[in-house]
Amino acid sequence: MNVFELLQSRRAIRNYENKEVEREKIERLLEAATLAPNDRMREPWSFFVIQGEAKTRYEQLAFEYLQERFPTKPHLVESSIKVVKQTPVMIAVTSDILPKEADSKDNEYAVCCAIHSMWLAAQELNLGFVWRTRGVGLVHDNRLHKFIGAPENKKMIGMVFIGYPDKKELEEEKNKKRTPFKEKTVWL
Repeated sequence: MNVFELLQSRRAIRNYENKEVEREKIERLLEAATLAPNDRMREPWSFFVIQGEAKTRYEQLAFEYLQERFPTKPHLVESSIKVVKQTPVMIAVTSDILPKEADSKDNEYAVCCAIHSMWLAAQELNLGFVWRTRGVGLVHDNRLHKFIGAPENKKMIGMVFIGYPDKKELEEEKNKKRTPFKEKTVWL
């Protein structure tokens, strides 16, 4: 598959088979992340792999968070926690915070590139992947920061959920509708 085919076929996979992801594949994703471009080779990323017993604890944390956030929507809480329980591995991804705000922003952009590199590598490894920045990812909730034991000089950029794609979801694959670049480009 060439790069354009890979980019065109990339999509968020939210439903997974009940099958563990091999450590070697997780390590390959992490390796792909470290190949991302980054300003001054600061390599500002950190990865916190959540699976096994830690995942069980995360499920409880997510459940408490969802109950607080949606106290009048038990069906939403139930469906959201089901997603967490059915996801074999999650990785919290952080960016280093530096004294200069501009350097910290550059770091965040690099970490976004690292996550995208992981996403493309996941396709090569026949894994489903989704990058979560809200909701069950708890990215904006300080409890996640404490849960992973990240120092204060780290900013949470996202949680990635990874697993072997549910066959039904793959069968229902839809073509992505994208605005042509010509409508979003100004030639100067």
